[in-house]
Amino acid sequence: ALIASRALEITLTSRDCGNGNRAAMCGVPFHKADLYIGNLVEQGFKVAICEQTEDPSQAVGLVKREVIREITPGTVTDGELLNGGKNNYLAAMYFAKNGIGLAFADISTGQVSATHIYGDNVYNRAQTELGIYTPRELITNISKKDFAPIADFLENKVGCLISDSRGDLFSLAEIARVREVFGDEADSASEAALYATGAIMGYIQQTQMCNTSFVKSLNVYTDGQYMQLDLNTRRNLELTETMRQKDKKGSLLWVLDKTKTAMGARLLRSFIVKPLLNPAIILSRQASVGDFVSDTILRGELRERLSPILDLERLMAKVVYQTANAKDLKAICQSISLLPEIKALISSSNAQTVKGSYKDLDTLSDIHELLDNAIIENPPYSLREGNMIRSGYNADVDYLRSIHENGKAWVDEIEAKEREASGIKTLKVGYNKVFGYYIEVTKSLIDQVPDRYIRKQTLSNCERYITEELKDMESTVLGAEDKLCALEFSLFCEIRSAIAKEAPRIQATASAIAELDVYLSLAEVATKNNYVCPEISLSGDVIIKDGRHPVVEKYVSDSYFVPNDTEFDSGKNRLMLITGPNMAGKSTYMRQVALIVLMAQMGSYVPASEAKIGIVDRIFTRVGASDDLASGQSTFMLEMNEVAEILKNATKDSLIIYDEVGRGTSTYDGMSIARAVVEYTNSKIKAKTMFATHYHELTSMEGEYEGIVNYNITAKKKGDTITFLRRVVRGAADESYGIEVAKLAGVPNEIVKRAKEILSGIESGEVATEKPHRREREIEEPLDMISMLYDSQAREVVDKLRRLDINVLTPIEAMNIIYDIKKEIGNE
Repeated sequence: ALIASRALEITLTSRDCGNGNRAAMCGVPFHKADLYIGNLVEQGFKVAICEQTEDPSQAVGLVKREVIREITPGTVTDGELLNGGKNNYLAAMYFAKNGIGLAFADISTGQVSATHIYGDNVYNRAQTELGIYTPRELITNISKKDFAPIADFLENKVGCLISDSRGDLFSLAEIARVREVFGDEADSASEAALYATGAIMGYIQQTQMCNTSFVKSLNVYTDGQYMQLDLNTRRNLELTETMRQKDKKGSLLWVLDKTKTAMGARLLRSFIVKPLLNPAIILSRQASVGDFVSDTILRGELRERLSPILDLERLMAKVVYQTANAKDLKAICQSISLLPEIKALISSSNAQTVKGSYKDLDTLSDIHELLDNAIIENPPYSLREGNMIRSGYNADVDYLRSIHENGKAWVDEIEAKEREASGIKTLKVGYNKVFGYYIEVTKSLIDQVPDRYIRKQTLSNCERYITEELKDMESTVLGAEDKLCALEFSLFCEIRSAIAKEAPRIQATASAIAELDVYLSLAEVATKNNYVCPEISLSGDVIIKDGRHPVVEKYVSDSYFVPNDTEFDSGKNRLMLITGPNMAGKSTYMRQVALIVLMAQMGSYVPASEAKIGIVDRIFTRVGASDDLASGQSTFMLEMNEVAEILKNATKDSLIIYDEVGRGTSTYDGMSIARAVVEYTNSKIKAKTMFATHYHELTSMEGEYEGIVNYNITAKKKGDTITFLRRVVRGAADESYGIEVAKLAGVPNEIVKRAKEILSGIESGEVATEKPHRREREIEEPLDMISMLYDSQAREVVDKLRRLDINVLTPIEAMNIIYDIKKEIGNE
């Protein structure tokens, strides 16, 4: 109570518990319990649900109560507590001698995946995999301190609750359970992966306190199935959320997600974060998208039919874990009622991929018939108050309901029957709370009372009797409501159990609907945004004609987005060295190439007029950075960490994006690091690489190294103004335009003017510049900008302006920079 009152910000009360002590208490309204439970789980708490487990009428003393299940961040099944478009994963990590076993389960949908990471860099690769799934909870067999870097990443970057040192869950007995549940699917998993999967199954059993039959399919995967995307890449490319606001709007998912169901939305998200490496599967997805692109009418009709379908996967989880109410069953019924029409529409298509992919779509007509006959149209939330079972489904329910609803008619019927049988025309049937139902006869007529009447009460002017029939009726009428509620609950549980047994069929149908929804969404986006089907190349070449950034073009709908070409191969066009001014579009261009490659490998059409995409095993991005003060790392340190990870993990089949490597240190140090990175990436790794830089000195490398090609983002300068043309062309940029960009950003004219004077002096040799062997020098003559501003200060101002990345500046950051510059020159 003490903890909950603080966490939920509710009133703490107390009650007398004897011996002069008081027990702390706090409570919430039962009908809003889910909201408070969700709040606690979101804060990382585990919540135990306790209920009465025996009939109060049969109890001796206190009614027996037990914990019936636990709700933890990774075991939430209630759709109201979950994001419908995102999976909620529970993860298990088993540290073995030969690597790390990982398993991931979304118990709200029944999905389980497992893999075994071994060989080199197992900790880094495990962290990357955990970053892809972003689990809410992790169980592991060792202490957190023994995998501190991963634990820190999960707790601080992912927001994951870690239950460590749970060796009891990683056992041979749990492996046996995995083999029993999954059968042949478990045979393809390594021992480490089986240990992790078994731990998840055991944890589900412990927390949900029921069998794990809902989990029927195990997806065992290896490194060679999916493109690897580390956290930096997913963040920099803004795949599912934006970098700054963490919103879906502005991400690739926002552009592609036109799904109509929660199941489809979750599957599309998994397509985006786990692009494929198998060309055959990619082509199969493309074909499915293409069939819907070419059939506009079918696409529109199917999308319309999918809209009313609710989240069958999560509704079925509640059914299996026995937490579903009658409204949940009715939602399942209403959703599957649409399946026959959907199947009929699909069968009308002439496209073989559509027919082939969904020919086995189960319409679940028997389940619909059961639910439609059993559950009323608008059932209550509560299961214990009756009024759930439809009339005509069960004779006993109909009988009890008629008694409950027509008790007065029963009394009138018995009264009429007794008058006729006894001949006493003034006989009455009455009721009071003390004696119940009775037959009342005036004393003048008691000699006509039949022998079967039993005297109950004597009054001054009448006698009251009961009969066996009246006693039975009394018992029936007075107990009808309780009996009806109990019978309806019993029938509901039978129906729920019957539906739970059909979970595999409903799961399979839900999966088919999700796939259909994703392909329809991708087709809709491709049609509306003028995307093309990319050719999947086995040569490794990447050739894009008129490529566009799928997100940015949605934000510039009122103007023209300038498309650009890209050409990569494994020989002469291996590394693009890109120069040009800030804000000209270098970052946008590089990101769009990465996104087009990723979209192609997830099976989507792409924003281009033509595209030929060679399979990429990983995409790496080194784009921007900010101080991580909590870990004591500067911008430059973070930048170098990211570069180091790329250089250690990239292969010749990777795609690498470097944006302004070396800018966080002095000019000559930065230029030296940038050149060394270019040399190593081009000569040793030989990956397809895009390297954006302001170090124009690097452009000479085109003639020195095979594979390096200069490109620049064009800009047009007229007087003091600059116009960005956004066109990527061959060759190096002729100048930086940094001062002009600073002016666009709103830097005061006085500073812009002085910066031009200093730059002119540097270019003519009149102003000394930094030398590698001497980083600082005294300034002998004051400059005439401001009496207190010396050459070193001027250089610092200019260097600061040159290092600015306008693309990532917010308005408040720009104002703070200007304020700092004014302080430096003494103009406060």
